[in-house]
Amino acid sequence: MTTTRRIFLGGALGAGVSLAVPGCGINLLPGQTGELLHSEAPLPQPYAVPLPRPPVKKSVATVGGVDHYQITQAEAEVEILPGLRTKILGYDGLFPGPTFDVRSGQACVVEQVNRLAVPTSVHLHGGHTPAASDGWPLDLVMPQGYSQQHGQGRHDNGDISQVRRSHSYPNSQRAATLWYHDHRMDFTAPQVYRGLFGLFLIRDAEEDALSMPHGEREMPLMITDRAFAADGSFRYPALDPTLQRTPGVEKDYMEGVLGDVILVNGAPWPVLEVDAARYRFRVLNASNARRYELQLDPGPAKLVQIGSDGGLLGKPIGHDTVILAPGERFDLIVDFTSYSVGTEVTLLNRLGQGSTGSVMRFKVARSAPDDSAIPRRLSSYEEPRARKGTVRRRWTFQRGKAGDHQGWLINGRPFDPNEMEARPKLDSYEIWTFVTDVHHPVHVHLAPFQVLRRGGKEPGPYDAGWKDTVDIRPAEVVEVLVRFTAHKGKYLIHCHNLEHEDMSMMAAFETV
Repeated sequence: MTTTRRIFLGGALGAGVSLAVPGCGINLLPGQTGELLHSEAPLPQPYAVPLPRPPVKKSVATVGGVDHYQITQAEAEVEILPGLRTKILGYDGLFPGPTFDVRSGQACVVEQVNRLAVPTSVHLHGGHTPAASDGWPLDLVMPQGYSQQHGQGRHDNGDISQVRRSHSYPNSQRAATLWYHDHRMDFTAPQVYRGLFGLFLIRDAEEDALSMPHGEREMPLMITDRAFAADGSFRYPALDPTLQRTPGVEKDYMEGVLGDVILVNGAPWPVLEVDAARYRFRVLNASNARRYELQLDPGPAKLVQIGSDGGLLGKPIGHDTVILAPGERFDLIVDFTSYSVGTEVTLLNRLGQGSTGSVMRFKVARSAPDDSAIPRRLSSYEEPRARKGTVRRRWTFQRGKAGDHQGWLINGRPFDPNEMEARPKLDSYEIWTFVTDVHHPVHVHLAPFQVLRRGGKEPGPYDAGWKDTVDIRPAEVVEVLVRFTAHKGKYLIHCHNLEHEDMSMMAAFETV
């Protein structure tokens, strides 16, 4: 995929990304690979708006034991910054989209209807999903009017475009915090930035049996960063010609877009009133490129991790801080009984500066009974270990030039949807080695993995449990153990810095 084709697609389809390729500064902010994009609108007072809870999506029917849902992808104007209206692209016109709350083993079908002006593709991130429903970036849901103008059906390359698409999700996996988001070829970053993302929760009996916080004391925290124009619209390089690179100004945002407004569940620096009790927070880093290091201020409460991308850990892990890269999820419990009523506790971002140095605030409002607990044991699963004869594969993530493409590459090549970089056999273990130049959160579709080694040593403090996205630091090597099951077909491995992904840092593999 060349830059020329990217610009052509932008002009043809009305949502152009024309990020310049060479010459940008790398890692200008501590712990980040990205360029800061400043808002023109006045930044709101922090901790002034309540934390929203996205609505739970309801099924429209159950047929043959399968739950059916329908989502309409639509433009809407919403109030994100107080007093201003922001045009978003949203699932059901919401920012973020509605939350799915389903049971393990209870299959569902989600029909996506595109009422937008641009094509989309929907990926269930972390889903153990048949290839036809995984969100291949060229399996497009086309805008309204496309079928009358162009017809619809299967293209010569095997990809499918249609104005509505049904995704089949078996949900045959452990309880976990998943999320769904746009995955359109070359345009994932601007379309997620404008609102196409939401949570997808899977529950099971193992998790039900644990006396953990639930109901109003279980909250999603979808953390994103955005920049806003003076009129309240999103600022993003693809939509703002004033941000294109000019001579002597080496800012093309190719390395990632960082906003200066932190949003949680779509609200800027919100506040949540809590009981003096334990709370469970399902934390998702839904930002395009920003990494976060979360910490409670003041202490003494720790961030107690009970789960990762792929579900419950074997046992809880207490952290003073938690680092999240884009796409990662952390299931955390905070015990507010360690604070007196009236205390205000701020969730800081140790990797932020200025306005991005805090995320939200909790106000301990009242004493209340609490029958929850943090179990000593959470789940049982096989610990990772290398096996004799295990296939090994190496994936190198770096910036470079290949032919007429200059940008982000995997194994020295840009993404080619017709080239399979690997063909792993189902039910066989493989060790995949990831090598990086700068920060790259590496995401593997279809199967979770377990981290074996980081930097030639033991896994890091945030590597426990089953992962589908791993935060890899500059010039680092990480080994993971992966096993694909059940579904044959073509899937993706890519960087979840969405600007890197759009600049071709993806590779295809086919399970056989």
